[in-house]
Amino acid sequence: MKAKHQLIRRDVTGSQPSNTRTFPKGLFWGVATSAYQIEGAWNEDGKGPSIWDTFAHTPGKIKNNDNGDVANDHYHRYKEDVALMKDIGATAYRFSISWPRIFPQGTGQPNAKGLDFYNRLVDELRVNSIEPFATLYHWDLPQVLQDKYGGWQSKDTAKAFADYAGYVADQLGDRVRHYFTLNEFRSFTDYGHQGMKVDIGGGKTYQVLLAPALVLSNGELNQVRHHAVLAHGLAVQAIRARGRRGTKVGFADNAEVAVPIADTPAHVKAAETATREFNAPFLTVMLEGRYTDTYLQNAGKDAPKFTEEELKTIGSPLDFVGINEYRPAQYVEASGDRQGYRLIPISGSHPKMKSGWHILDPEVLYWGPRQVQSIWGAKSIFITENGGAADDVVADDGRVYDTDRLMFLRAMLGQLQRATTDGVPVKGYFYWSSQDNLEWNAGFGNRFGLVYVDFKTQKRTPKLSASFYRETIRRNAVA
Repeated sequence: MKAKHQLIRRDVTGSQPSNTRTFPKGLFWGVATSAYQIEGAWNEDGKGPSIWDTFAHTPGKIKNNDNGDVANDHYHRYKEDVALMKDIGATAYRFSISWPRIFPQGTGQPNAKGLDFYNRLVDELRVNSIEPFATLYHWDLPQVLQDKYGGWQSKDTAKAFADYAGYVADQLGDRVRHYFTLNEFRSFTDYGHQGMKVDIGGGKTYQVLLAPALVLSNGELNQVRHHAVLAHGLAVQAIRARGRRGTKVGFADNAEVAVPIADTPAHVKAAETATREFNAPFLTVMLEGRYTDTYLQNAGKDAPKFTEEELKTIGSPLDFVGINEYRPAQYVEASGDRQGYRLIPISGSHPKMKSGWHILDPEVLYWGPRQVQSIWGAKSIFITENGGAADDVVADDGRVYDTDRLMFLRAMLGQLQRATTDGVPVKGYFYWSSQDNLEWNAGFGNRFGLVYVDFKTQKRTPKLSASFYRETIRRNAVA
């Protein structure tokens, strides 16, 4: 184990290895985090409570009753964390901005101290030659808006989000050129407002319910979904209006990708048909400006209520598409029926990472971006999240030997390189996550980071995977 680590370090200072698995020049190599999962300082400097503060402070909602009150203390340790990113070689950092830190009441008077934190963070990134990519919503809705409007059940929340997005673009736009509107629509709509069953293979599922932990009817859920994508469209317009010239905007969605059982024209077409329908309430409507006929027909009386003007707003032109890819949604094969595809059940013995939901198939990082290009003609694609939780422990010698994550990265990046070789316009890759953090309702136990965090002492320790990622970035090729 020690010899392998030394070999990686020798490569950092040695000659360029012979390697044909290279990526396009100029690719952004990044890491990603979110505000609630790392910042801490949950009630400091004028920040208002979010629905995740409320959820986490409710006993029994999060494993071990963990919460994000302190988390990684990134609010106070951001310089140390940026230095770790620089050491890994990251050229980009995708972070989220806490809406209630900027607008404690959701709307109205902005909180200057909250904005100051992000000004300091962005300046620190710039000094270290790391490009900032800001996500405007990573699930931490101001609690005030949940109480006042029912959160995403109301169109008023979508309008408030657009005002907040425009303000941030105006204030940070001289240094932040890339904005993601909302992150993982399905996660905060479906998982937060009805709960969802997650397929873990072998016909087994488990139920997930996240903040604000409501259980709505199908019709109410579809309206929540509509308000979320409307918020995206309104935010795009606000950022265009208030951002600097050259500002780029898109979204970051956990695309549900259908993987064909074989790379043949019939199976590939079936997978594309399935992927388009799997993503009908979110990615599809944002990229097409319309809901699919099948989605509306299947919803029937529960279909969302909308206007043509709202659809036009939702389909506002974008500069890029961001997709979070961890696992395939489903395997499919071609079918002669009207649907055009047949679902293939996932085997119970299918490989998994530590998280129970995380079925492992690296090909999702090939088919995901390829389908975003082939179905919707996207000209610029970012892999906004990709990572895996592992059973990380600090060894007696003080190191973390996360060989499972190293295996995950090598396999996933190999498939991403395959996509770029086939001409898929991937412009950046953001590993999730920069460091261990609060994994939502799973608490601090599921570690996704390249950097190990001792949450009692806040000591940071780069893992073996950090060395691998550093070498991959140095080569601009799979190490």
